[in-house]
Amino acid sequence: MAKVKIITDSGCDISKEDEARYGIDIMNFDITLGNRSIVERVTYTAEEFLELEANSEELPKTSQITVTRFEEKFKECVREGYDDVIVVLINSTGSQTYANAVQAYNMLKDDGELGNTDFHIMDSHCYSLGYGYPVVEAARKLEAGQSCKMVLAFMEDWFNCCEIYIIGFNLRHMKKSGRISAAAAFLGEMLSLKPVISLIDGESKVVKKCRGEKAAVAAAVDYISEKMIPETPWHLLTTTNPEMDELFQKGLAKKAGCDLTMKETCGGVVACNAGTNFIGVIIKGKARR
Repeated sequence: MAKVKIITDSGCDISKEDEARYGIDIMNFDITLGNRSIVERVTYTAEEFLELEANSEELPKTSQITVTRFEEKFKECVREGYDDVIVVLINSTGSQTYANAVQAYNMLKDDGELGNTDFHIMDSHCYSLGYGYPVVEAARKLEAGQSCKMVLAFMEDWFNCCEIYIIGFNLRHMKKSGRISAAAAFLGEMLSLKPVISLIDGESKVVKKCRGEKAAVAAAVDYISEKMIPETPWHLLTTTNPEMDELFQKGLAKKAGCDLTMKETCGGVVACNAGTNFIGVIIKGKARR
């Protein structure tokens, strides 16, 4: 059986239990918040970082994973004798990280330092559990004896169909960061309007505007249930609003006719740009590519 390794970055938001259980290699982002230098998943837990950010007037900032770090990681994989290395990274339109991985690969290839190891570097085109879920599922499939080729095909299919939705309860950080353009341009907070935002292939769009949190959750349930392929996995990213989390989870489970597959707390990379009071929903929609 081929020796296969999976590498991803800490924006994937998978649990530490899944990371350890499946031997997933997570490269952590560095975050700066005021005078604090933070290593995601190391310095603080996801819950601790959300609390820290919620109580800070400063806007946290992330640093891309550098070419040098990828070179070191890839050479380590070669030394350890892996046949295949699957590298799944955060959406390339929102971070230079994917481009840095490709550059590191090309430099090592040109220098003849990759040996017999095949590297498969994938742009997830998404964020958080949008690539965290297929990474964990890929590890399960490999453990069950599926080939690297079959796992790559599964991941490509997921990334071609993955849709992310944000139910925004507080847009302060989204507007400040400017990374989610639809939120930055959103007007209506003075009227207590809450947006439901689609985030697909890095492009954001307000798909619903509702007065109040419960109305936004109800509208999101109706809209998202129409977009998802029936009986496919769906996932929930939580922050600091457990009442609305539960309301949405029950509503979509009933509407879709199936329970969620994965539920995790939002990590630092996503919180830097989306804030600390929203719900993230990840589904499989129609193929785009």
